[in-house]
Amino acid sequence: MVSAVGCAALAVFIPGQAHADPASVSREYVALGDSYTSGPIIPLQTGLPAGCLRSDHNYPSLVHAALRSSAFRDISCSGATTKEMTNAQAVTGGSNPPQLSALTERTALVSLGIGGNDIGFANIIETCALKSPTQPLGAACRDYYRRGGRDEISDRIHATAPKVAAVLEEISNRSPDARVLVVGYPTLLPDSGPGCFPVVPFSPGDVAYLRGVEHQLNGMLAAEAKDAGAEYVDTYRGSIGHDMCQLPGTKWVEGLVPTSPAYPAHPNALGMRNSARAVLHTLHVSS
Repeated sequence: MVSAVGCAALAVFIPGQAHADPASVSREYVALGDSYTSGPIIPLQTGLPAGCLRSDHNYPSLVHAALRSSAFRDISCSGATTKEMTNAQAVTGGSNPPQLSALTERTALVSLGIGGNDIGFANIIETCALKSPTQPLGAACRDYYRRGGRDEISDRIHATAPKVAAVLEEISNRSPDARVLVVGYPTLLPDSGPGCFPVVPFSPGDVAYLRGVEHQLNGMLAAEAKDAGAEYVDTYRGSIGHDMCQLPGTKWVEGLVPTSPAYPAHPNALGMRNSARAVLHTLHVSS
């Protein structure tokens, strides 16, 4: 459970007191998404199936505690792609139902954090961690993905856009009165400068490249949200200066060797609080 102190700390960051839509914070809230939503390894891990690695201190749980929604379903799951929105996902300990199955006509608020696994986020990080150190003054990872005049990751992001659009359309069909929030990805690497090679083993050239990849991914999610009549939640801007290169206590995203309970290259508990603040900021407006 989230303590009253935790809720109060979140509330400090909410401008104003009035809600734009009281129904969206008092009835059903459904959280959909991947590991950046579920919070792998962040204590306490809860929910079934266990393989979804869902934390009771992920941002949906913090948002629910602050809003006191009357019904809450967090069906996010580590490893989820847009495919798992309409298909079951096999994980350790069982199978996570199709995530959109949690929606009903009574659902008033939906948060969706998806897209990273569709572009192969985990494989990109692994590939760059292996290739980048071979050219510390170059950009071996960028060169690997940019071949034949094309950028493979950019192509993946473009290919993911219609999949995200289809998910948003289906959310609207199933929960026509819901307020829908598309939650972007936080700052992974420094927003400027060369990074912190070799602590995080990406050369300055690859840091710049990967920074651009994340901007493109978030930009696509923002555009799809706008086109669908949903709202985009920017978790990137508020997390600048809290990337994986920072010291423990300052970093909100863990490096490849975590220093606090969280999955590598994923938000820790502080990062989840930042995402919750961003969601709450979107839901609350000045009176």
